[in-house]
Amino acid sequence: MQQELPKILAEAAQQYQHSFGDAWQKAMQSFQSLNFSGTQATPGVDQGAAQLKFDPEALEALQKQYLADAAELWNQSVHGAPAVKDKRFSAEAWAQNPMAAFSAASYLLNSRALMGLADAVQADKKTKTKIRFSLEQVLAASAPSNFMAFNVDAQKKAIETQGKSIAQGLQNLLHDIKQGHVSMTDESLFEVGKNVATTEGAVVFENELFQLIEYKPLTAKVFERPFLLVPPCINKFYILDLQPDNSLIRYAVEQGHRTFVVSWRNPDESMAHKTWDNYIEDAVIKAISVVQEISGAKDINALGFCVGGTMLGTALAVLAARAQAAKGPSKPLPVASATFLTTFLDFSDTGILDVFIDEEFVSAKEQKLGQGGLMKGQDLASTFAFLRPNDLVWNYVVGNYLKGETPPPFDLLYWNSDSTNLPGPYYAWYLRNTYLENNLIKPGKAVVCGEKVDLRKLDIPVYIYGSREDHIVPITGSYASTQCLPGKKRFVMGASGHIAGVINPPAKHKRSYWVGSTDKFPSDVNDWIAKSKEHPGSWWTDWSQWLQGNAGKQIAAPKVYGKGKYKAIEPAPGRYVLVKA
Repeated sequence: MQQELPKILAEAAQQYQHSFGDAWQKAMQSFQSLNFSGTQATPGVDQGAAQLKFDPEALEALQKQYLADAAELWNQSVHGAPAVKDKRFSAEAWAQNPMAAFSAASYLLNSRALMGLADAVQADKKTKTKIRFSLEQVLAASAPSNFMAFNVDAQKKAIETQGKSIAQGLQNLLHDIKQGHVSMTDESLFEVGKNVATTEGAVVFENELFQLIEYKPLTAKVFERPFLLVPPCINKFYILDLQPDNSLIRYAVEQGHRTFVVSWRNPDESMAHKTWDNYIEDAVIKAISVVQEISGAKDINALGFCVGGTMLGTALAVLAARAQAAKGPSKPLPVASATFLTTFLDFSDTGILDVFIDEEFVSAKEQKLGQGGLMKGQDLASTFAFLRPNDLVWNYVVGNYLKGETPPPFDLLYWNSDSTNLPGPYYAWYLRNTYLENNLIKPGKAVVCGEKVDLRKLDIPVYIYGSREDHIVPITGSYASTQCLPGKKRFVMGASGHIAGVINPPAKHKRSYWVGSTDKFPSDVNDWIAKSKEHPGSWWTDWSQWLQGNAGKQIAAPKVYGKGKYKAIEPAPGRYVLVKA
C-alpha cells in the first residue's frame, strides 16, 4: 500500500486538476442559489433575495491561489504526509497516516477557498457577515475529524482500548442526550454552594424575580458606601464567585466593601409574562433601594456585568428621570458611581451576534414570545456555543463521543452549562429596543417604567471595562459607552475574551490591561488604543483603587446580616441559583 500511495495521490491530483473547473462552477452555482430564511438556525438575507454577485478580480485571484495551493498539496503528498497546521488534526496519528493527512489538508484547502468565495461576494456588510457565519457552521460541522470513519486518532484509540472507547463514547452520548446538552466538563464534580459559589453570606431579601445576597465582611472596617453587583440574568451570578482565588465577589469583600449581589430566579411558567419593565422596577431598582435601607447609606456604588450592565444603565436612567421630575429640589441619584463590565449601552456594533438580528427574526420572536412564554436557556446556550463552533461544540463531540473521553473538571465550563431561561416579553423587548433599533442611546425613544430613557442624565463617575478579544460584546461596543455617558469616565481594556478577560484575579499574574494616557475619549476606540499604555497583570487592582475613591470613609463592619425587616433568610448562595433550566 505504501508503494502504491504516490501513484494513488498522483492520480487524485490529476483528477482534481481536470475537474477543478467543474467544481468551481458548482461552487459558484451553490453560492448563487444561497437563500437564507432569516431564522436563528440559518441566519441570512431575506427570502427571495436577489442572486449573489461576486467581485471578478477577487474570484480570479482566488482561483489562481487555489490552483497553486492544490499543486503544492499534491507535491507534498507524493513525497509523504502533507503538513497540516490545525489543532483538530494535531494528534500524531494524523501525521503518521498519509491518506488521513491528505484528507485533512484537502479539507482545509477547500475551506479556505470557500471562505474566500464568501469574501468575494458583492453585498452589504451584514449580508456578507451572515454568509460567512453560515458557511463557517457548515465547514466546522463537515471537518473529517468529526467522523469516526475519517478520524484516525479516534480509530487508533478504539484499537488500543479494544473498543472500550467506542462503548464509553456511546454512553457519553446517551448521557448528554438525557441531560439536554453536550458536556463541556465533568459536571458531577461540581455542586453550587459546596465547591463553587462558596463566599460566605446570606440572603436578606427575595421576591419572585431575585434574591439579594449580603456577604460577610472580611475586614474590621468597611467603606460607608455599600457595593451592589448586578450580574446578567441570562446566566447565574456565580461566574463572579467560582472559587475563592478567582472570585470577584470575594475580592470586593476583601477590599473592604460591604458587598451585595443580585441572584436571579431561573424563570418558569409562572414568570412567562414578565417584562423588561418588571426586571428594571422590581429587581434592579428594588435591589438598590433595599441595599440603601439595610446599610442606611444615602447612596451606593453599583456594578453591572454584560446584560446586567445594560439593565443597570436603564434603571439609572429611569431613576434620573424621576429625580428630575420630582417637585422641589432635584434629588441626587441613589447610585454614586457605576461600573460597567463588557456592557452594551450603545448597540451600534454588536459583532457576530448581528447575524441573528433583522426585522423578520425579531418580529417572529415577538409573535411567539412577546405576549408570554419562555425563551429556553438551552436555546440561548446553543446560540452562544455556535459562535465558536470548533471550540465549544465539535471539540467536545469528538472527545466525548468518538474517543469516549470525560472532559476535565473546569469550573467556568460548569457554570457555562448551567443555563437559565428568560421570560418571553422581556426577551422580545430587549431584542427590538437594543439589538435591532438601538433605542437606549436615542434620548426619549425608549420608555421604561413610564419614563423616557436618556443616558445623558447619568452624570456620575463610571468605570467602563471591555475585553480586547470579546466576541459577545466586542471592544467597540464596550468603548461606545464612553460616548453616551456624560460623567467622569475611566475606560480600561483587558486582554482575552468576554469571561476570561473579566475573571482575571491579580494573584494569577496573568494577561494585561490598557489604560488611556488622557481623560479624552475619541469616537474611534482604535485612536484610544493607539495612545493607551499597557500594564501587566489584572485590571482588578486598577478598578479597586478607582472604587475606593468613590466609596467614602471607613466605618465599623456590621456584625449581622440585613437590618430591621430585612433579616437573613437562608445562607448564600440561596436556593434560586440552584434551580436548573
